[in-house]
Amino acid sequence: MDLQKYVDGFGAMTCIVSVENLGNGKRGKFRIVTGNKPYIDSIEHPAPGAELLVQKFTPNQEYTNYLTRDLNFEDYCYRAAVEKRCLNSYATADRIQGVWFNMTFLPVAYEEGNLCYCTYTMEINFEANLDRLASLPADVTANVIKICLQLRSAKEFHEMMNDVIRDIRNMFDAEHCCILLMDSIERKCTVLCEALSDNTVLTTMNKYNDDGFYDIADSWKDLIAGSNCIVVKDEQDMEVVRERNPIWHKSITSAHGKNIVLFPLKFREKLLGYIWALNYDVARATSIKETFETTASILASAISNYLLMERLKVLSSKDILTGVLNRNEMNNYVDKISMDNAASDVSVGVVFADLNGLKRVNDQYGHNKGDKLLKDAAKAIEEVFDPDVIYRAGGDEFAIIVNGITEEELNKRVEALRNVSQKYEHVCFAIGQSYEASQSNVRRALRIADEQMYEDKRRFYDQHPELKR
Repeated sequence: MDLQKYVDGFGAMTCIVSVENLGNGKRGKFRIVTGNKPYIDSIEHPAPGAELLVQKFTPNQEYTNYLTRDLNFEDYCYRAAVEKRCLNSYATADRIQGVWFNMTFLPVAYEEGNLCYCTYTMEINFEANLDRLASLPADVTANVIKICLQLRSAKEFHEMMNDVIRDIRNMFDAEHCCILLMDSIERKCTVLCEALSDNTVLTTMNKYNDDGFYDIADSWKDLIAGSNCIVVKDEQDMEVVRERNPIWHKSITSAHGKNIVLFPLKFREKLLGYIWALNYDVARATSIKETFETTASILASAISNYLLMERLKVLSSKDILTGVLNRNEMNNYVDKISMDNAASDVSVGVVFADLNGLKRVNDQYGHNKGDKLLKDAAKAIEEVFDPDVIYRAGGDEFAIIVNGITEEELNKRVEALRNVSQKYEHVCFAIGQSYEASQSNVRRALRIADEQMYEDKRRFYDQHPELKR
């Protein structure tokens, strides 16, 4: 068969791919046998941003001569050439930013020994074609709609995401589905949500998410190797994982992982984390890939909005310098518990701790030293009280409001604070405290503790007049 003449009959960029069929689903080499002029021109005279590894076409070379190995490309070529299926895909790839590929794979009715052939036709878009993105198979469309409807739920965010990941697991009969978030600044990972099937030997991702796991997750971008995801269906695909990332291969196989679809979640090119399905129904591999391709940006947008709101919440509720809660958060909390008649029998303890000598430290050593003093003061208080009850009430003044505490325990904590503060250079507190049997009287407790704190400060400066600010 004259393959050159055959491919020249295509108007769009098209090449002939040969697939070495080793039987029993095994694949050998994938070669670009030949291409029509538009296809060869796309290699030798590429559009800006669409360059491949080389800019010289050589007939019958392995496709990895032109781009890094891509399991997704191999899968489509195999199914078209060997299984004689007509396939289409519309996707972007990390290796070429801002470029979308409309790809069509068609079987060629010609075989030569164990070589099977297909055509690969490619259209390049430098902007996403939304109409094309919306043209999905019925099962994928149903999956996307269901996920989008879940994201419109009125439930709390984490509860909603748990429902989403549970639905995704059920869609593809996977043993484990998970969304893992990555914080590149703190270099840590967080399990946002996950779902495990009944009677699975797999365990929660939290078991593996230790201090060193970020480095493993950070290496997944090299595993994907410029594609938009990685789809591992069998032992042969898993061997590629072993070659590219032996540490993760050992981790996943030792945890009884047999196959996986791993997809990055990005918002405006920023990597937020990954979503994956482990030990899924291989017959649904194409469906899960297309579902993730369509919903990854939707999920990433929802996650990004959540992270932004959490960040704004932190900025509005926490003191940036010390990390403890701020005065505004304290006022809101006082308003809340003072009006909570249903919990009027809950006790409350209030402590005011004001730094002695902050102005002197600022004047003698500079404001950087003064900032360190405030941070050390917060650390000292956190050694004695939980962070969620500590507030920076003013410049050098901290307040602690504890519900359900006994007066005896409050006294012990105050004494412990005085002792702990001695560990930190220049940290010396003037402390006032008050206890009320009902939290509805919290404002009275605040007033009394404040008065006692100023009395304690007066005594301190009477004894140490040289330190008076």
